[in-house]
Amino acid sequence: MKKLALWLLLLLVSCSGGNEGETAVTTPIPDAITSSLPAGFDIEGHRGARGLKPENTLPAYETALDLGVTTLELDLHYTSDGVVVIWHDDEIEKDKCGLAPGVDSDVPDPDSLVKWGEGLFISQLTREQTQAFRCDRNPDPGKFPDQNNAPTPLAGDDYGLVSLEELFQFVADYAQSEQKGDVQRANAAQVQFNIETKRKPDKPLAIDDGFDGEHPGPFELEVLRLVEQFGLEDRVIIQSFDHRSLWAIRSVNDNIRLAALTSKGNADLVGFAEKGANIWSPKASTLTQALIDKAHKLSLLVIPWTVNDPDDMRDLIAMGVDGIISDRPDVLLGLAD
Repeated sequence: MKKLALWLLLLLVSCSGGNEGETAVTTPIPDAITSSLPAGFDIEGHRGARGLKPENTLPAYETALDLGVTTLELDLHYTSDGVVVIWHDDEIEKDKCGLAPGVDSDVPDPDSLVKWGEGLFISQLTREQTQAFRCDRNPDPGKFPDQNNAPTPLAGDDYGLVSLEELFQFVADYAQSEQKGDVQRANAAQVQFNIETKRKPDKPLAIDDGFDGEHPGPFELEVLRLVEQFGLEDRVIIQSFDHRSLWAIRSVNDNIRLAALTSKGNADLVGFAEKGANIWSPKASTLTQALIDKAHKLSLLVIPWTVNDPDDMRDLIAMGVDGIISDRPDVLLGLAD
């Protein structure tokens, strides 16, 4: 967790930089960053910043970093040739993706499919095949009226499916980029990654790596390998609705933080704590003060999802949550007393 005192110091530093004639800071970090947020509060950009840019893309993560989130939240899948890629859905959907212009590929155009499940499961595609798609569409303009797919300074117009390795490298490059201000670079150098393994107990095809439900599968092992390769163990949280994935990871790694995701109110908080979770991430509407207090007594942090309304954010902060996952981190960062 970041210390907000660091932000107070860094905000006094000039945000100018870059080459002559260029604007270094494209999205300023709000002055109100410390206004209503408790010390150590975790500001998580959901799928990057889904309310502002197409989800789980490099421009979405660049936008979240520009804003000053403390954590980048993302979803992980696994290609047929063993590459961990960032995407929420099991399949490539036509409401979010199409074939990239000029791409010669053997995969079907999502726009030509009558229904899902016709060969576009990520687990059945190679990494090269996943690179045939451009995922810059807004699936719900009513819900995300401020989302746009314009280029960003570093990621440009790259709305392809990105691998976990590529995102880790992108954030490292951002932290050194002269196109960004001092505050933004400092933030990127310590930003956290909350990465979700998208296993489903009732749908093994979602990952399809032979997972036995107890020991880490090739998917989990590759995630851990990449975390180690980039030296990010102290900056990574692994979350999942399929808690078997979490306990399998804990069986081989005592240090990495784990977050148990839930969507209903009957969470086994005692079991989560006993099995080695560090965080409970419930659907925000299921939270009560009693559940938050119980989780804290069990030494579990509470970080609910997905909260976009400023009044709901304020209510949850008053209840004592330890962070919030939001499609609109700009709104969370901009809360004022």
